[in-house]
Amino acid sequence: MSGVDEFEDLETWKKPADKTFDNWMDSRIARFETRTYDWNALKFQADYDPKYARAQCRYMGTGGAGVSDDENVVPAEHFTFSTMVLPAGCEGPPHIHVDVEEVFFMLKGNIRLTIEEGDDFFETILKERDLVSVPPGYYRGLYNFGQEEALMLVMLGNKKPVTPHYPPAFS
Repeated sequence: MSGVDEFEDLETWKKPADKTFDNWMDSRIARFETRTYDWNALKFQADYDPKYARAQCRYMGTGGAGVSDDENVVPAEHFTFSTMVLPAGCEGPPHIHVDVEEVFFMLKGNIRLTIEEGDDFFETILKERDLVSVPPGYYRGLYNFGQEEALMLVMLGNKKPVTPHYPPAFS
C-alpha cells in the first residue's frame, strides 16, 4: 500500500486476487476509444420534446440519468464522471438533484445555464473551460444557443445519485 494508516476499505479499491497489478490498473482506465455516446440515457426527455436530445458518454459510474448498469466504466465510489454532447439548439430541462452536488465543466462551446430556487433565478453563460458547482436542492437547466455542438464534462458527487426530479410542467 501507500503507507497511509487510514483509508476507506472499499472493495473496488482492492486489487482482485485473480488479476495482476497491471491488469487491475488497466481496468481502472476509461479510454475515449472504448466509450460510446449513449443517446438513450436521456431518451425519455427527448421523447417528451426532441429539443432535449443529448448524449451521455460515461467514464466513471453511471451518472444520474437513470442508467442502472454499464460494464464499460471505471467503478465509482464517491462521484460519477461523464461527458455530455449538446447538439446546437438543445436544452437540458430544469431538474433538481436532491442528494448530490453537480459540476459542469465546459470543454467546447457555450451554454446558457439557469439555476432556480423558489422565486430566486440566476442565469449565466458558461464558456469553454468554465466550471459551475450546483449544490443539491436547486433546479438547473441549460440551453446550447450556439450553431455547433457543445461538449460538457459532468460530475455528480455520489457513486449512484438518486434520479433527478423535474418540475410538474415536465411530468
